[in-house]
Amino acid sequence: MHVVVCIKQVPDSKNVRIDPETNTLVRQGVESIVNPHDWYAVEAALKFRDANGGKVTAITMGPPQAEEALREVLALGVDDAALLTDRAFAGADTWATSLTLARAVAKLAPVDLVICGKQAIDGDTAQVGPEVAAHLDLPYVTYVRRLELVNGSRLRAERVTDLGYEVVETGLPVLVTVVREIGDPRMPGLKHKMRSRKQQIPVINAAALGLKPEETGLQGSFTKVVRVFAPPPRSNREMLNGAVENQVDQLVKRLREARVPGL
Repeated sequence: MHVVVCIKQVPDSKNVRIDPETNTLVRQGVESIVNPHDWYAVEAALKFRDANGGKVTAITMGPPQAEEALREVLALGVDDAALLTDRAFAGADTWATSLTLARAVAKLAPVDLVICGKQAIDGDTAQVGPEVAAHLDLPYVTYVRRLELVNGSRLRAERVTDLGYEVVETGLPVLVTVVREIGDPRMPGLKHKMRSRKQQIPVINAAALGLKPEETGLQGSFTKVVRVFAPPPRSNREMLNGAVENQVDQLVKRLREARVPGL
């Protein structure tokens, strides 16, 4: 059983900066972390391997420094890793990113299960996982909280909905995106930490994936950020003072004056 988990190194939310010329995130010189949602994807992959055998391979697309993220997940027990890095990948939107990741998954074939976090905190689109599945022509299940292999060839998943959860069963291979209910990430072990420092991580560029310049990065992106701006400050704010009860009375009075429905 071969499980591929896709992770992303993202800027620490305290240090987000935007390039004023390209309107893309500035990553050079900014402290980066593993996307928090991807820790749950890694845990899901490891639990699935522990229960069913096989191996887990982690992949990420990013600058050379993204190797650090791969070593962090290797320290948790991930078996192999691959870094997709090329200047041509810079500025990619979700379409170009998912195409690159899909080519990497295909290169790692045979693959039985692809796992992604539900979304990345820098873009918050939740599009990359399903788009990877579309490029690979795979079925996919999103917002999964539980995974189970059935009869050695089918996957049963519980996916979270607004009203509870659904049980979905599908054949392999398949892609899933997971939520935090899948299980808390494990701590790194000494044996895996020592191995992660020495392990060779293959570096794969656009040419190795058979990608043309017009398919990657800004050139291969169908969406572009045309303007980034901070919301203008509001000058008509009013502070309510006094005891909480008095503040509530004042607030209700203001809402009634504004003719808010229901008050």
